[in-house]
Amino acid sequence: MEHTRNPQTQLRPAGPILPTMLLGAGFALLAISFFVFGVDNVPAEWNTFWMVRPLIITPLAGATGGAVYHLLDRLRAKGKISGNVSVILSLIIYVVGLWMGIVLGLAGTMWN
Repeated sequence: MEHTRNPQTQLRPAGPILPTMLLGAGFALLAISFFVFGVDNVPAEWNTFWMVRPLIITPLAGATGGAVYHLLDRLRAKGKISGNVSVILSLIIYVVGLWMGIVLGLAGTMWN
């Protein structure tokens, strides 16, 4: 007799972490680009390359948020935490990390 599993209860294996990190960094880059490229009149006291720091720091924070999502998804796949808890916790961590990345990136310029 052949035993079949219900496909809805099967746990899917987690893929590589890099695509999830790139997705998180991409969303963060879009978010910070909205602020950085929306500046029309740059004050004279800002450095010439003032936009480089936010365009580097914020996607790094987004990539970290993507990595956290991936790691929590692996815990969910192993059955250690529920799916809803994993998604909600990942979303909260990503939003807080993105906010911190935006603040650190724009400190001294637009956040002053």
